[in-house]
Amino acid sequence: MVPFAGYNMPIQYSGINDEHLAVRGSVGAFDVSHMGEFILKGDHALDLIQKVTSNDASKLVDGKIQYSCFPNEDGGIVDDLLVYRINASTYMLVVNASNIQKDWDWINKFNSFGVEMHNISDKTSLIAVQGPNAVNALQPLTEMNLSEMTYYTFGKGVFAGCENVLVSNTGYTGAGGFEIYVENNDVIKVWDAVMKSGKEFDIKPAGLGARDTLRLEMGFCLYGNDIDDTTSPIEAGLGWITKFTKEFVNSENLKKQKEDGPERKLVGFELSDRGIPRKGYEITTLNGDLIGKVTSGTQSPSLKKAIGMGYVKTESAGIDNDIYIKVRDKLLKASIIKMPFLKK
Repeated sequence: MVPFAGYNMPIQYSGINDEHLAVRGSVGAFDVSHMGEFILKGDHALDLIQKVTSNDASKLVDGKIQYSCFPNEDGGIVDDLLVYRINASTYMLVVNASNIQKDWDWINKFNSFGVEMHNISDKTSLIAVQGPNAVNALQPLTEMNLSEMTYYTFGKGVFAGCENVLVSNTGYTGAGGFEIYVENNDVIKVWDAVMKSGKEFDIKPAGLGARDTLRLEMGFCLYGNDIDDTTSPIEAGLGWITKFTKEFVNSENLKKQKEDGPERKLVGFELSDRGIPRKGYEITTLNGDLIGKVTSGTQSPSLKKAIGMGYVKTESAGIDNDIYIKVRDKLLKASIIKMPFLKK
């Protein structure tokens, strides 16, 4: 257990590799109750969401979810988030734990629409059940048809005998699975039921360590590492959630950056020399000229090789380009590859 964003969080239970491979091969359960949840209500809830987020939330229908980000006014990102449309005038936003207060204040700053806002983070728990056997482990616990719940959709109903549980086909592992939003006083009951029902599939509790290696194999950004207040969604390869069919905070400048092309890009790379890239390590040319910085890195448990992500100057960001990671005084050879690292 370690302190994380003001919470006491499990890094690992049986070990990062063990948990990682359990999720890729069968099923694992993560307690991610530290995540933040906001409810936005009212006739102008969508208008407020459209103003503060980069994606086009008008495309959502009831029961559908969208990945998005809050751009700031300086070209960076306040946070990345999920937008759940409950109905035409009610939405749930799911944000990162370390940014709950920051995000709340940011949305409030633009709430000239009279939208009713509720921060339900402290009374909402969240369990992410991930892996190819997640559906088999969870289906006996609910009458909601999980196999018919497509990616990025959700339902509400009774789960493990508890009322008013929201289950969504989401997760940040690339292994498939579901996220279960439940009131705090029901979460232990739900967790125990999930572990019991998943026993025949060798379900394992999994911590923050495996969550990080799993998302990195998919090339998913982690806020605070790969995206932050200084990185733009265009640089981060998040142009697909940045829609210029509407006006939003700093949309003019981001549109110009997209048209002109960013000066740096977030890339994925694989090491051919032995070593592990870590956040903050310098990325250079063979001659040692600085061209960027590592934002995330690990030894991939699935691929058994060292992988990482980092920002490099656009002219050096081509696929198959050789780059070098400076580890102490050594330059370790790596090549830029197309993400995700783990191909389906």
